[in-house]
Amino acid sequence: MTAIPDWWRRPRKISVVVDNPSWVLPFAEDLVARIEAGGDRAVLCRDHDAITEGAVAFYLGCVKITPPGVLARNRKNIVVHASNLPDGKGFSPLTWQILEGLDDIPLCLLEAVDAVDAGPVVYRETLHYEGHELIGELRDVLGRAQADLCLRYLAEAAPPEGEPQAGEGFVYGRRRPADSRLDPEKPLAEQFDLLRTVDNDNYPAFFELRGHRYRIAIEKMDGEDG
Repeated sequence: MTAIPDWWRRPRKISVVVDNPSWVLPFAEDLVARIEAGGDRAVLCRDHDAITEGAVAFYLGCVKITPPGVLARNRKNIVVHASNLPDGKGFSPLTWQILEGLDDIPLCLLEAVDAVDAGPVVYRETLHYEGHELIGELRDVLGRAQADLCLRYLAEAAPPEGEPQAGEGFVYGRRRPADSRLDPEKPLAEQFDLLRTVDNDNYPAFFELRGHRYRIAIEKMDGEDG
């Protein structure tokens, strides 16, 4: 029988880290509340300086590389990443895969190491979409699933160990405003997956025609008359 280390016994000190003004913040705040309701102590950290010594640090939606000295503050450092690692490391994996036409999106909970998205994978799950969801709905499914995986990790009787990733895989690049460009010569149906993934406020869809640039916003009208 595996001995349970003292640092794994409740109440544990848990950090939930979001290092940018990300859409994931409300889900991180809810995760903190759910961790505390389960008998542990949790705090939301908005930068590396706020992370103190503890049992586990969960990094959600982070864009900055965490220095080794910061990782050393916690016994376990955990990331949740929406791709079939080692494929799809890097930025915006959910968006890139939706653009590839996928509706079933892999989700991995893994240990953070010095290299980005390269640590041992503890859990592998799959998110299921129907193909109509816009960015808010896509994020809602992902945000809830990320939190559930973190809670599943904390519910284990002993610290779960991950499996090393096999192979190098590939890396997704950072998405830029230009990636929201529509082609006015192509049918709307061919570009719907791009429209599904744009953020109307932060990186809206746009197209250029007759010497001018036009912005397009998208929202569902389900249930509306007319």
